[in-house]
Amino acid sequence: MTLQTASERPTVPVDDIVDPPESRHSQTQPRRPRSEGVWRNLGLTMLIPFFLATVMGLAYLGAFHQPEPHHLPVAVVGESAGTLVFAQTLKNDTGEALDVRTVTSADTARQLIEDREIYAAYAPGQDTATLFVSSAASETTANIAQKVFLPVAYEAHLPLQIEDVVPAGEHDTTGQGLFFLLVALSIGGYASAIPISGHMGRFRLAGRFGLAAAAGAIVAGIGMVIAGPIYHIVQTAIWGSWLISWLYVTAIVLLGMGLHPMLKHWTTPVLTLLFVALNFTSSGGIFVPEVQPGLFAGLSTFWNGEAWLHAVQTLAYFAGQPIGWDLLRLALWLVPGALLVVLTHRWSVRKTRLADENAALSELDEAGAA
Repeated sequence: MTLQTASERPTVPVDDIVDPPESRHSQTQPRRPRSEGVWRNLGLTMLIPFFLATVMGLAYLGAFHQPEPHHLPVAVVGESAGTLVFAQTLKNDTGEALDVRTVTSADTARQLIEDREIYAAYAPGQDTATLFVSSAASETTANIAQKVFLPVAYEAHLPLQIEDVVPAGEHDTTGQGLFFLLVALSIGGYASAIPISGHMGRFRLAGRFGLAAAAGAIVAGIGMVIAGPIYHIVQTAIWGSWLISWLYVTAIVLLGMGLHPMLKHWTTPVLTLLFVALNFTSSGGIFVPEVQPGLFAGLSTFWNGEAWLHAVQTLAYFAGQPIGWDLLRLALWLVPGALLVVLTHRWSVRKTRLADENAALSELDEAGAA
C-alpha cells in the first residue's frame, strides 16, 4: 500500500465543508407553494366574476326576456253603446293584460296620455282608427300598444294611424337617452365610492360627507354636460336635472363608503347588484313596470333609479307635473348610506382608541419590567 502525501491528497474547498453544495442548492431554489393553496386562492378570487355573471344574467334576462302587459292602462275613445260593448269585450279578451277604460273624446285621451295616467288610447272611426301613444313616456310601451291594437283595427277593416301625443326629443328618437344617462350616473357614483373609501381614514366625519357631496356634484355635472350641450338629450330644466342627479349620485357614493369598511373587495359586486342588476331593470327605462315580472315591477315603487328617471323625464317632457314623491324617494336613499358612514366611522375611532390603549399598556409593562 502506498501512502499519499498531503500535497497529493484530493482537497475539498472550505466553502463546501461549511456549506455543502446540496445545502446551497436547496437555499437558492424558491420553495414552491402548495398547489392546494393556489387553487383555493384562485377559487375565492373567481367567486366575484361568477357572482356578477349570475346576478346580471338572472336580473337582465328575468326582467327583459318576455315583456307582457300586466294591467297596462289604456282607453277606448267613444261614448256610443257600440264603443262600450267593444271596450268590455276587449277587457274580457285580454284578461289581466289591459286595464281598459272609455273616454268621451280624443282630447280627453290626449290629456290622459300627457298626464301619464294611460299609455295608449284607441279611437275607432268610420273610415280609419287612431292610436294615441307617447314615445317620451315609453317607446317600447308604444310599440306594445301597436301590437295589441293593430289586429283589432285589421279585423274591423280600418287603417290604423299612430299619433305620438308627447314625442321624445329630436336628438333622442328612441326615448331612451335618459335611461343611458342613468347608467352613466350610476356607474360614476359607485366607482367614485371605492377610491374615496380608501382615503376616508384621513378625514373626519364631516369631511367624509363633504367628499361624497363633492363627488356626487361632479359626476352629476359631467352627466349633464354630456346629455345637454354635447348631445342635446336634456334641453330644458338642466339645472333642475342636475340637482336631482346630484341627490341620486350622492346616495350611491355614501352607500359605497359605508359598505366598504365591512365588505372590502366585495363592495363593488354588491354595488353592482344594487345599482345595476336591480336598478336598471326596475327603472322603467327599457320596459315600464306594467310589462315586467312582478319582482321588478315591485322594486320600481321604491328603488332610486325609477325615482330619478321619472323625475328627470317629467322635467324634460311633462313640465308642470308633480315630482315630490320622486324627490322623497331619492332623499330617503340618503339615509342608509349616511347611517353606515357614521357607524363605520365610530367603529374605526373605537378600534383606533383600543389599539392606542393597548400600546400604552405594553409600554408601561416594559417599563415596569426594566
